[in-house]
Amino acid sequence: MAHVHTAYLRRLPAVDEILRHDQVQGWIEQFSRNAVTAEVRQVLDTYRQQILQTTDTAVLDALPMALDTIAQHIHVQLASNQAYRLQRVINATGVVIHTNLGRSLLASEAVENLQTVAASYSNLEYDLERGQRGSRYAHVEAALKALTGAEAALVVNNNAAAVFLALQALAANREVIVSRGQLIEIGGSFRIPDIMRGSGAILREVGTTNKTHPRDYDQAINDQTAMLLRVHTSNYRIVGFTSEVDLPDLVRIGQAHNVVVMEDLGSGTLIDLRPYGLPEEPTVPEVVASGVDLVTFSGDKLLGGPQAGILVGKAAHIDAVRRHPLNRALRVDKFTVAALEATLKFYSDPERAIRHIPTLNMLCMAPQDIARRVNRLRRRLSGDAQCAYRPSLVDGTSAVGGGALPMAQLPTKLLALQPAFCSVADLERYLRCRQPAIIGRIAQDQYLLDLRTVQDTEIPEIATALQERVPAP
Repeated sequence: MAHVHTAYLRRLPAVDEILRHDQVQGWIEQFSRNAVTAEVRQVLDTYRQQILQTTDTAVLDALPMALDTIAQHIHVQLASNQAYRLQRVINATGVVIHTNLGRSLLASEAVENLQTVAASYSNLEYDLERGQRGSRYAHVEAALKALTGAEAALVVNNNAAAVFLALQALAANREVIVSRGQLIEIGGSFRIPDIMRGSGAILREVGTTNKTHPRDYDQAINDQTAMLLRVHTSNYRIVGFTSEVDLPDLVRIGQAHNVVVMEDLGSGTLIDLRPYGLPEEPTVPEVVASGVDLVTFSGDKLLGGPQAGILVGKAAHIDAVRRHPLNRALRVDKFTVAALEATLKFYSDPERAIRHIPTLNMLCMAPQDIARRVNRLRRRLSGDAQCAYRPSLVDGTSAVGGGALPMAQLPTKLLALQPAFCSVADLERYLRCRQPAIIGRIAQDQYLLDLRTVQDTEIPEIATALQERVPAP
């Protein structure tokens, strides 16, 4: 059979012959000669493997080995391999701060500022007024101080880093007291005991899982105590027979013993969202006003900005954290600074923040407004598509996501699809594997689209995707 294989292998065009093909010449200009050559070799190798692994001459005769056919195969592979792996998706899950889908969306003004800074040199660490080196933190520190009431502020690359850095700078090799009910895990490798161990701080647990009292802290404080750490359980709640020490009481205990008090808010918010129908969540200004020494929170959750870890609090403690050598390893780049500065500008007026910051706008969206968006999408579907999908408007709930407001139930309106021509799983797979990918959810044998998390410009894209999947009459 080897001589048969050899005959078929000889039918394959040579690499140079393919590279001289008119269409391939155009792809060389588009993708580079090295990229095209590598893909040509890969495709030819695939053909060779198919030939060598087959003994059926009928199958070998059916192999499409014409030069034009091979060229098209190469183009498909080129387009796939040269496409960006990180790409835009349409989030129709109703989870607003969706960690797997990139968390918060930036306001258009933040995107514009980011583009401007990215395409030009900037005064990232240059003081234009004094004509000398400046601080990258100065661009956002004044706004953070004004919005939170803190004496000083610092920004690092995420909230886990903020907590880690504060612990190492202020409590390395000393004890940090934490209530047992606050020894949380928020996913991945962020577990409070592990973060403490890595930072060099020594964990001292007090109280029980469901109850911790002021006397537990008083009795645990000793000469080795560096900090009282309060961790906001932003991604779960313990209910029933429970009690925790209020922050003002914890601050009084810390002041009485001259011990630093730090609050890790996790998903920190700068404004009270209760007037907009959301549950109570401590705001950063409220926590700062309690007298706490240090507060850490995220920039890309309820704040609605870029990924960042924000520290605000007493100047002496922020300065100590700022001077720590690890701060350089965790510092933010110009893109984060640009996006965060633009986001913070909206917070001088809460109503304006809710209108312009996508995360806040989606969280505060009323069910009737979502229903109108669903109906806009339905009207874009043809009669054939209406019959194929049998769309209906149903009640449902959206989620805040991102480990924030775990008890919040956001009433919403969903577009429910019951495809008559394929299974719900097939429809989900089709929408997920196209470009842009559309991510919805399946429940009770229906495919559900929650338009709370869909942008206005994406509604026509969803309609087009659904329309294209409808079988020809």
